[in-house]
Amino acid sequence: MYVGTLSFDLLLGDVHSLKEKRSVVRPIVAELQRKYAVSAAEVDHMDLHRRAIIGLAVVSGDAAHLTDVLDRCERLVAARPEVELLSVRRRFHGDDD
Repeated sequence: MYVGTLSFDLLLGDVHSLKEKRSVVRPIVAELQRKYAVSAAEVDHMDLHRRAIIGLAVVSGDAAHLTDVLDRCERLVAARPEVELLSVRRRFHGDDD
């Protein structure tokens, strides 16, 4: 069994309230969940309206499949024009850990 996680540190574009922030972050989280069957949520900077941390986790029996899903998720978030991807933190845990 392999577990992979990603943490995306995002700078949001023209957002002036927490309500506007939710309207940007929620669709990203929902698309990650729908397209790639990952567990995803906003996990930090809840009280800042221009910053967000989105975390996601994937479990797989195949390391190559896990890497492919994490790569696709990263590309999806990086391609969103309404956010600037400041950093991505990737962790990979296998049976040997």
